[in-house]
Amino acid sequence: MADDLCDVPGVRVGHATDAEGVTGCTAILFDRPATVGVDVRGASPGTRETDSLSPTGRVGEVHGLLLTGGSALGLTAADGVVGFLLERGVGLDVGVARVPIVPAAVIFDLTIGAHDAYPDRAMGYEAARSATREGFEQGSVGAGTGASVGKVLGPDRAMKGGLGSAAISLEDGLVVGALAVVNALGDVRDPHDGLRIVAGPRLEDGTLGDSVKLLPGAASRLRWGENTTLGVVATTARLTKPQATRVARMAHDGLARTVYPVHTSVDGDTVFAASVGEVEASSDVVGAAGALALALAIVRAVREARSLAGLPAARDLAGPAQ
Repeated sequence: MADDLCDVPGVRVGHATDAEGVTGCTAILFDRPATVGVDVRGASPGTRETDSLSPTGRVGEVHGLLLTGGSALGLTAADGVVGFLLERGVGLDVGVARVPIVPAAVIFDLTIGAHDAYPDRAMGYEAARSATREGFEQGSVGAGTGASVGKVLGPDRAMKGGLGSAAISLEDGLVVGALAVVNALGDVRDPHDGLRIVAGPRLEDGTLGDSVKLLPGAASRLRWGENTTLGVVATTARLTKPQATRVARMAHDGLARTVYPVHTSVDGDTVFAASVGEVEASSDVVGAAGALALALAIVRAVREARSLAGLPAARDLAGPAQ
């Protein structure tokens, strides 16, 4: 087991990375149609086809997901994933054609690297083409390439965010995996290390600040929609759409345990939950495991990140502040 989202059988992950433009996208493909729910908690989301995931929505199958940089411009990369699946005859049978269903969500990374660089159809296609069941790269790659965290003092005081993943195996074949793209306004703390700040706003003395305490003095300067944490939880449990939606809602607890503050007016926090198996399991059990896996993935995202575009990564700091 690789301890990542691909520990869930039938799930593949692929990246496309623009290292020069400092952006990228990540495709999550399902070997068979998945039942997917979504929960959006941030007030500044950028999404595509998430309404179809409503528990009352008629479309009951999803063939892939895309997480991408580039703000709303990056949503065009989903067309590349759709094109890749269409070439392989994958999609919802509507009688006269097959239509791949690929919901997507974005982070804002246009202030890092080249401001006119964003994932396009070709990058989405490449991410889907490279999708693998084997272990995949984490950190400053794919949708996490241009991610940053701890922006309460402005982008010049921020640190590198990134992409991370983790998985939990329970009894009777139940596996719950998570993948996170961390581009939060707040700082990231390790809930298994006394809530130590792993990555956050850098103070003048070289230590890391507490974003919650700094927020009152910075609230009037915050810019809309430039922050977001995205999550995908996948499981071998058999879930209905309402149950998958409940799992997505519970999985947001993983953000609340690691990102301070979270779900702000300038974050677009969005979590997808996908059922790809036949294991009988309570949605409460899956949701609780999903929250834990997502918390682990968020911390791993900033620990695996590397310095880029002038932003230092957690691995570069000798001793983050408590």
